Amino acid sequence: MPERRPFVRLPTDVFPVNYGLCLTPDLVDFTFEGRLEAAVEVTQATNQIVMNCADIDILTASFVPEGGEGEEVNATGFNYQNEDEKVTLSFPSTLQKGSAILKINFVGELNDKMKGFYRSKYASPSGEVRYAAVTQFEATDARRAFPCWDEPAIKATFDITLIVPKERVALSNMNVIDRKPYPGDAGLVEVKFATTPIMSTYLVAFVIGEYDFVEAQSSDGVLVRVYTPVGKAEQGKFALEVATKTLPFYKDYFDVPYPLPKIDLIAIADFAAGAMENWGLVTYRETALLIDPKNSCSSSRQWVALVVGHELAHQWFGNLVTMEWWTHLWLNEGFASWIEYLCVDHCFPEYDIWTQFVSADYTRALELDALDNSHPIEVNVGHPSEVDEIFDAISYSKGASVIRMLHDYIGDEDFRKGMNAYLLKFQHKNASTEDLWDCLEQASGKPIAAVMSSWTQQMGFPIIEVDQEQQGDDRIIKLSQKKFCASGPHSAEECPSWMVPINICSSDDPSSARLKVLLEGPDTTVTLGDIRPDQWVKVNPGTVGFYRLQYSASMLESLLPGVRDLSLPPVDRLGLQNDLFSLSRAGMISTVVVLRLMEAFVNEPNYTVWSDLSCNLGVLSSLLSYTDFHEEIQEFIRDLFTPIGLSLGWDSKPGEGHLEALLRGLVLGKLGKAGHKATLDEARRRFKDHVEGKQVLSADLRSPVYLTVLKHGDSATLDTMLKLHKQADMQEEKNRIERVLGAISAPDLIQKVLNFALSEEVRPQDTVSVIGGVAEASKQGRKAAWKFVKDNWEELHNRYQGGFLISRLIKLSVDGFAIDKMAAEVKSFFESHHAPAAERTVQQCCENILLNAAWLKRDADDIHHYLLQRKAPPV
Repeated sequence: MPERRPFVRLPTDVFPVNYGLCLTPDLVDFTFEGRLEAAVEVTQATNQIVMNCADIDILTASFVPEGGEGEEVNATGFNYQNEDEKVTLSFPSTLQKGSAILKINFVGELNDKMKGFYRSKYASPSGEVRYAAVTQFEATDARRAFPCWDEPAIKATFDITLIVPKERVALSNMNVIDRKPYPGDAGLVEVKFATTPIMSTYLVAFVIGEYDFVEAQSSDGVLVRVYTPVGKAEQGKFALEVATKTLPFYKDYFDVPYPLPKIDLIAIADFAAGAMENWGLVTYRETALLIDPKNSCSSSRQWVALVVGHELAHQWFGNLVTMEWWTHLWLNEGFASWIEYLCVDHCFPEYDIWTQFVSADYTRALELDALDNSHPIEVNVGHPSEVDEIFDAISYSKGASVIRMLHDYIGDEDFRKGMNAYLLKFQHKNASTEDLWDCLEQASGKPIAAVMSSWTQQMGFPIIEVDQEQQGDDRIIKLSQKKFCASGPHSAEECPSWMVPINICSSDDPSSARLKVLLEGPDTTVTLGDIRPDQWVKVNPGTVGFYRLQYSASMLESLLPGVRDLSLPPVDRLGLQNDLFSLSRAGMISTVVVLRLMEAFVNEPNYTVWSDLSCNLGVLSSLLSYTDFHEEIQEFIRDLFTPIGLSLGWDSKPGEGHLEALLRGLVLGKLGKAGHKATLDEARRRFKDHVEGKQVLSADLRSPVYLTVLKHGDSATLDTMLKLHKQADMQEEKNRIERVLGAISAPDLIQKVLNFALSEEVRPQDTVSVIGGVAEASKQGRKAAWKFVKDNWEELHNRYQGGFLISRLIKLSVDGFAIDKMAAEVKSFFESHHAPAAERTVQQCCENILLNAAWLKRDADDIHHYLLQRKAPPV
């Protein structure tokens, strides 16, 4: 990997106090003109000013000391350090200490890279192609819109003015205070916004385009608007309802009011991330904000609720108090990724969202963090391309999981007390991870810093081995820890250890802890009194602690009836199965043990438990596609899912809710994909009626039906699907189709889908999920997708350079290979085709490929034998 030059933060001899910024975007030529008048403070005399600047041409720059002390000094040189995204302005004389105004005139490009100040393509209601000008500055792209001190700790206030075509909507972080015709051009207006609070550059935003909106006032008096594409205001109502419930919830939880007069939530057509928490003007992908009562499925509603909850949490945690440097990014993202669930649970208790957290975030983080190529939650980063790389499942999902564990360890009341102290102490300032630990430690009296640094400063997590013995009425529990590795037991000399808060429950009250212990060393022994020999004992009730468990054989045996009779709570049934699955992948137990356990889930009613099972079976099915008994695992899947499929049926029954709808979609999709004949026949019948307009499919049935008919379909099926895609008015429906197109089986049709991914029909941020869908659907698809990525690397890399979409593309394309030599091929391709923002992802993928290959070699015969003998007639 090429050595980078050492990264240096900006000098501190000149810093901004206020940015007066005026921008004039040209929506035809895709350029913009800018005028900056920054009030600055010179702390030590200098003859140069160093700022961040990228893809911007400075025309003139001058320096005016305040109070008429001295003359205006024109800069005589602009030295751009492009690789470091900096510019040095040189002045002919020394700039003295004190206050001054720095004036800069500049021009830039409205790029098509979904970062900085960029253009976003949309169609007007009449179908004409138009462009909006929008921003995405996090992490380091404010410098593409105006020269600035683009570091989170260099906060200032902003006075923004936009000069825009008069029929366009212009928005920024603050409310509009003046809108008047522009003297130079009758077609333009000058829109002036109120002064912002002190804030970081990455949170500044502006949007110029055509939008409708719905509005409401939250109970604490904040004006909330949701901006939608023209003619779709109706689709903003759900997000509006969530936002107006959420703001008062956070105000109450943090005991700090929302500090701005308004908040806008806006749907942007071309958008790389899910959403961005710009202060007072939150931008979203259309699919993360817009809900159509008739055409949106339950999982979309839930996604919108979570994303709105996440971005609004940032208005306090991130915007009001900001991390000192990107090393502490996890504080922002881990925290928001945890509290979004708290918020959704408050707004929609019927979603059972905390159980879903375990399968969506917790298990995902455990999986990634078991790799040798994981990284600690806190990473020292410098160069912008390194910053992009840490927006990953460790910062978000592991971050959220350890905060959930911490919240449980402290208790809600002290946690809130500590949070409030933290927000009040650091509001309008910057903070580091240690600052939060201090506040929580003072509020709770517990050793927070000592416990938490073991989770944030070293990568990985422990596996806790548990054994027990009965003595009279006492149960003696032995606990020991060692690092869990995806490749099997950790064998290095010095083994890292964690401070692990461990809870233990028993069968008389499975959902609450009978005993809480902090495991500080390699092992400990605890005693539970008053427990009969026939009662079971379980560690980690609620699956809150961030670790894997390995029970002794007899302890595991005693827990299995609790899975069958459902006396173990859903989240514990899920955790037990997930732990065993990961132990089998690591070679610590045979995969057959897990298949046996899976068969015990035949009475399972819970959506999230099925969802996690389904995920793991998907991994196994993908692995076994590299054997000659792939059909046997399909049969296993059909057998496991048929009873629940029959009891749910195809149509929703009176009194059913959100979770039943999610479960039905999951089960039918699983059966259809595995070739369950009755499901396939019914899916084809319903698809035909849907296409002919006889009976439109309900939104919740569309994904499973589309998937099933494509998986077993031909070129006519694919053409019909592409036609539905073209006709779809909602981005959600287009995405729904894009994600399943890869299920088609014939090689020539797979190629057609891959070519479609790069066509004008697919928005640039969605190309990745089309290619990924092909790679994840089948062995042939994976091979074709990887070849396609290699053949089109220039275009793909140019399109997503630097962003996290490039990492996602690589991961989806190659993670599922299970042949040793593929790891070498992937490695060598990226040695000659550099993707700096995806270096770690490439290493993780190569590691996963080798792990898959080892798993297959180790367990394939046993699995095959088991699948055959479970069907054999009893002797």
